[in-house]
Amino acid sequence: MAAKAGDNPESLMALSTVYCLRNLRRTMCCLGDKNRLRLNPDIFLPSEICDKLVSAYMELVHTDSNFEMHESFFLLFSDPFSTRLTRVQLREDTVRDRDLEAIGKQDLIELHLTNCSSLTARSLRALYNFRQTLVSLSLFGCSNIFYKRGGAPLACDDEDRPSRHMLDTEFSFQGFNRLRLLNLGNLTEEVDVETLLKPLPSLTSLDLSCVHPPKMTFLTQWKDRLASLVLYNVDLSEEHIQTIVQMTCLRHLDISRESRRNIKFKLTRKILTAIVQNLVNLVSLDISGHVMLDNCAVPYFEEAVGRPSTEPSKSSIYPFQELKRPLQFLGLYDTTLCNLTHIPAYKVTGAKNEDQILNAIEAYTEFRPEVAHRAINHLFDIARIQHCNQLLRALQLVISALKLHKYDKSIQVTGSAALFYLTNTEYRTDQSVRLRREVIQVVLNGMEQYQEVTVQRNCCLTLCNFSIPEELEFQYHRVNQLLLKILEPARQDESIQRIAVHLCNALVCQVDNDHKEAVGKMGFVTTMLNLIQKKLHDKMCDQVMEFSWSALWNITDETPDNCEMFLNCRGMTLFLECLQEFPDKQELHRNMLGLLGNVAEVRALRPQLLTPQFITVFSDLLDSKADGIEVSYNACGVLSHIMFDGPDAWAMEEPRRDAVMDRMWKAIRSWDVNSRRNINYRSFEPILRLLPQSIAPVSQHWATWALYNLVSVYSSKYCPLLIKEGGIALLQKVLELDSSQEETKDMARRVMEHCGNFKEDPMDTSR
Repeated sequence: MAAKAGDNPESLMALSTVYCLRNLRRTMCCLGDKNRLRLNPDIFLPSEICDKLVSAYMELVHTDSNFEMHESFFLLFSDPFSTRLTRVQLREDTVRDRDLEAIGKQDLIELHLTNCSSLTARSLRALYNFRQTLVSLSLFGCSNIFYKRGGAPLACDDEDRPSRHMLDTEFSFQGFNRLRLLNLGNLTEEVDVETLLKPLPSLTSLDLSCVHPPKMTFLTQWKDRLASLVLYNVDLSEEHIQTIVQMTCLRHLDISRESRRNIKFKLTRKILTAIVQNLVNLVSLDISGHVMLDNCAVPYFEEAVGRPSTEPSKSSIYPFQELKRPLQFLGLYDTTLCNLTHIPAYKVTGAKNEDQILNAIEAYTEFRPEVAHRAINHLFDIARIQHCNQLLRALQLVISALKLHKYDKSIQVTGSAALFYLTNTEYRTDQSVRLRREVIQVVLNGMEQYQEVTVQRNCCLTLCNFSIPEELEFQYHRVNQLLLKILEPARQDESIQRIAVHLCNALVCQVDNDHKEAVGKMGFVTTMLNLIQKKLHDKMCDQVMEFSWSALWNITDETPDNCEMFLNCRGMTLFLECLQEFPDKQELHRNMLGLLGNVAEVRALRPQLLTPQFITVFSDLLDSKADGIEVSYNACGVLSHIMFDGPDAWAMEEPRRDAVMDRMWKAIRSWDVNSRRNINYRSFEPILRLLPQSIAPVSQHWATWALYNLVSVYSSKYCPLLIKEGGIALLQKVLELDSSQEETKDMARRVMEHCGNFKEDPMDTSR
């Protein structure tokens, strides 16, 4: 069977890197002065390893809430004799001035800082250390890096926020002679760009997104070498265009804009023609978001016939008919031109079809979340209404967007909505385990970051597309914690509450007892009881009420600690109040009695159930016809365990023990042994312990009836379980006991026969 796309295992290098980062003190480090981490003295790490360590560290910081940041992490790379860094990418406000200062002795070739808003002018001084080696530098979105720290002169906190009143005018790129690629996107308006850039002799790539220099003529100092120029969201003018068309070495030009910005400049056919005619080396052009003043499009009746073509001579856009060859990339997102037939480019961004939309998400996610957000919205529509043909690519792009923009609400809303449709049943067979795990990780990140209704609902719904608990087990503790947090508020959105309780219930069904105990300690039992209390107060028995009792039934299964927690948190009071308030809710009664069956299995807790009030309620429920036999069966199960403690434990006059037992016999005899059951046993141990005993023959009979019913109706599931758990020997003892009733013995023989037949005929084809 062929492996699914994206199912390649993680490389040993990647696994080792993450392991070391999670276990620094056990692998590479020890504690030094002031309790700071330091590298073990016998370690030398080349740049290939150091670069990966820093990259993986930043990934863990931003995507794994359980990963612990180390304040002194970057100090590990302070000595260039034991560590070598060459290419470093850091992002968001977790990066501090001290981190750059710590690596100041390294010979960095690339340094990319993205949206590091906590960096101040101290980091500019740190940058100066890299001036002789730095080839590529990005300060995109580092909005405060040209400002000095504010605060009182005696302030001892070296992480004070920068002061917007203290611009650093001393920094210069003088001496950065090797610098070729520079990204100053979102640079503060107060900085004089021309003066700042003038000392750079060798620039070949410049990004001035959202920067508004008064004039652009200074760009001509690089007109014979600049290969890439990005002027996204720059307020262009005719004069700017005249400068741009002089940059004849340009291979990539981006003059796109966010279409919703109110800019007077219109991109005319004349301007577009001038760009094509003068910039003959162009292979990539982005004019997304522009309004065309006059008609650049070839009229429909003049268009070349035949299938869509990338040939410039057939171009449906007049100015591009003059291209010598098709462009590698053409950005037409948020323009009418993307809808034309013949576009002379191999990769086009737009909103006409899935390919254009995915190209847009890919091109704009990192630095333009405001555009990527709308492109993901288009993808959402395709996945919801049509069919996504490039599923793997679509999923990877959305995952990447959600990871990169964990703090961007609009990306989180649209991305989580798209994930819901991209992971549903229609697409599931194409998805690898690894890819689905990545989806779960980013969904949990979104739930963690945003307590906002839409994100929470989208994330919860997306989790419902997974096999629960199997596919969520690798994040079991975290997902339970997040769901319980969602359910904490007194008045949560009704739909989110319903989905979250459903997920909670599914998560504690069919998992081992260790998991259940851990979740119980997180507050699962109290959270469910609080929900029940609220619903009782509102006199509302809805799915939340029923799911909450069902979840309690599941989490108390063979888990005494959780059963005790239920009793200690007024669980029995709520049980009685629900019975009284909702006498006709059959599903509710079944769930409540199933839960109490689990409590009754714990010998130490049974005395708390042995009160006249509770025994009377359980006895009355023996006559219930709710949900077939389920309520009556579960009530009888509770009483069977209580009877098993013998007459000495029965410290009450009314109701009498023998009278209750008579009602139990009557109830059991009224049940149809072929009843199909709404129940799932993982073990028969609580039932089997009631078999070889004479103190309560009715309990023995209930246990035998339960086994007979299950092995008769569900032979293939329960015969092997009964054999495996030694049930046959215990049934044999029932036959040998004089105290066993004849009807009990008869039933025990039939159970043994069923199991014997099943053993003899493993090829059971009856179902």
